[in-house]
Amino acid sequence: MAELTQPSSAKATAGEMEKLVSLCKRRGFVFPSSEIYGGLAGIYDYGHYGTLLKNNIRDAWWSAMVQYRDDVVGLDSAIFMHPKTWVASGHVGGFNDPQVDCRKCKSRFRADHILEEFGVNIDDKTPVEELNVHLNKLREEKKLKCANCGSTDLTEAKVFSLMVKSNLGSPTDALTEENVVYLRPETCGGIYLEYKNTVDSTRVKLPFGIAQVGKAFRNEIVARQFVFRTREFEQMEMQYFLHPDMMKEKYEMWKETRHKWYLEYGISAEDIRWYQHEKLAHYASEAYDVEYNFKSLGGFKEVEGVHARGNWDLSQHSKFSGVDLSYLDEKTGERFIPHIMETSVGLARLFLMFLDKAFVEEEVKEGETRTVLKLDKRLAPIKVAIFPLMKNKPELVEKARNIFDDLKMKFMCEFDDNGNVGKRYRRQDEIGTPFCVTVDFDTLEDSAVTVRDRDTMQQERIQIYDLESYISNKLNA
Repeated sequence: MAELTQPSSAKATAGEMEKLVSLCKRRGFVFPSSEIYGGLAGIYDYGHYGTLLKNNIRDAWWSAMVQYRDDVVGLDSAIFMHPKTWVASGHVGGFNDPQVDCRKCKSRFRADHILEEFGVNIDDKTPVEELNVHLNKLREEKKLKCANCGSTDLTEAKVFSLMVKSNLGSPTDALTEENVVYLRPETCGGIYLEYKNTVDSTRVKLPFGIAQVGKAFRNEIVARQFVFRTREFEQMEMQYFLHPDMMKEKYEMWKETRHKWYLEYGISAEDIRWYQHEKLAHYASEAYDVEYNFKSLGGFKEVEGVHARGNWDLSQHSKFSGVDLSYLDEKTGERFIPHIMETSVGLARLFLMFLDKAFVEEEVKEGETRTVLKLDKRLAPIKVAIFPLMKNKPELVEKARNIFDDLKMKFMCEFDDNGNVGKRYRRQDEIGTPFCVTVDFDTLEDSAVTVRDRDTMQQERIQIYDLESYISNKLNA
């Protein structure tokens, strides 16, 4: 923050992010929310291709966590929960960040982030008074400057709640502690509240997990880095309930399981790493994050957390609700509060991770380059694009339409007859479409089409009746 000029590495990183953001808007992946009214900081809308990609990532996670396992069940809990939920969880009293404001340009910064840039080691439990001691020392040394305008007129740190408040009931009621409700800051709270109902209504036995995908909301002081840190986001979480004696074994099992998932979908082992938390929350016994090496963010950043949480969550909710959340082991007769091992993933962060990994600019011939998203074919928004060679030839258009109508029942397809075939290839490359199928005049004679591969740009003649199996085999190769 003290430096007002960017180093070359930072400029290169900013350039990578600018290219990615430009592609996302140009090709309909991500738009700034409410842009016609000037936008809303830290909020984004997902366009057609962005929605398809995000849903494919979500479904790949869901299949791995729920469909392919017999020890995890699903849930979709409500965004609004009883206010006591967040008192019991500690969010009302402790879910805060320290902020510093620039009096000149009104920019806002995380006080702890400022100090970290100056090598001051702190954690999320550091009192705001101690933060101000460090900040005042930097002021005396003339090092504390606004990163946006260079002003030295910055406020002292003050507490800023990350909880987003709302109210239910009469809109004329004053927003008091008695009627305030919160938009959930994380989705796991709903899982804890439905733990007992899940045990009572299904055949699950410990150890078992509850997984869900849902929206969460945080009043971030500084929402930045495109969709990496936003105020409205989706989490994919799984809370695994178990006997405390099982924690070490199951924790290692889930770490290995989650690591393999990234490799399966095209993330190289060199691009991800485990980060171990040295300072743990009072209820945790172990905490690791999966970090991905973002080209667009200049290094390794967290995309997923795998944490051993102990029995604190269920104990707190049992205490505050008065409901017994213990588990009876019918084999041993032991009754205990289950411990929890969680995996928590940011869906938008995975979205950005896969785009960051897939984004390639490559020379196709001397003086000509192409931009292509080399996404895992299973995650690609569109699997197949079908072209008639010429749009003004009705017989080609009709044949291409017939193929499109057949294939769209099996795959997410797109019909494209806008511009010449070369321009269509480039357009489909930029949205990551693995296969382009061209119907030409020979098709009318031999019932074969030209299939072009996104990554190699190689072309093959395939019989129309073989297309579906050809594409299926390639997608699952």
